[in-house]
Amino acid sequence: MKKIVIVGAGGMAREVRALIREINRVAPEWEFAGYVVSDTTKLSDRDSRGEVVGDYEWLRSNVARLDAVTIGIGSPAARLKVSEEILRVQPDTEFPTLIHPTAHMDFETAQIGRGVLVCSGVIGTVNVTLEDFALCNFGCTIGHEARIGKGSVINPGANISGGVTLGRSVLVGTGAQILQYITIGDHATVGAGAVVTRDVSSLVTVVGIPAKPRAIHLS
Repeated sequence: MKKIVIVGAGGMAREVRALIREINRVAPEWEFAGYVVSDTTKLSDRDSRGEVVGDYEWLRSNVARLDAVTIGIGSPAARLKVSEEILRVQPDTEFPTLIHPTAHMDFETAQIGRGVLVCSGVIGTVNVTLEDFALCNFGCTIGHEARIGKGSVINPGANISGGVTLGRSVLVGTGAQILQYITIGDHATVGAGAVVTRDVSSLVTVVGIPAKPRAIHLS
């Protein structure tokens, strides 16, 4: 059993722990070593305080006792920030790909980067690309030749049609639909339940049916 810590201590982190448990039911592989957060003084009632083992300094001090790190955070920007911070001080850190046993995808043609999380009930077809630290939340679907960019997050029940490209750090809201061969630019957000029928520029938030721009993120 390899020891793994989860960065984060909130609801998404608990879901990642449950993902690890389900993987272990099929083939025991991971020993949960606790949650790590950036600042232990900012823990809230929504966090699993009793199982937080420390902050990033604790992680650096205990790296020799650990085998892997995974990121239990649902924000695309935070996923990338955390991965970059850890790799900057610990470049050899292992970020394993964790795939729920109920996920279905053509793994022979899929290209999956490190630190990717694929949760329960995810369905992917052929030639899917999941770049580093992408998160496919439960029950989402991903069509042929779709590319999910680095750190991007697909929330529960969203549908990514064939040929869609999500850029870096994109957030796709719960139940959103992105139609075929559409490109979503870096750091864009697709609102929950939106139906995207045309390309979305970087840094833009789109909402509604059909999806229309609501805001432009300046940073």
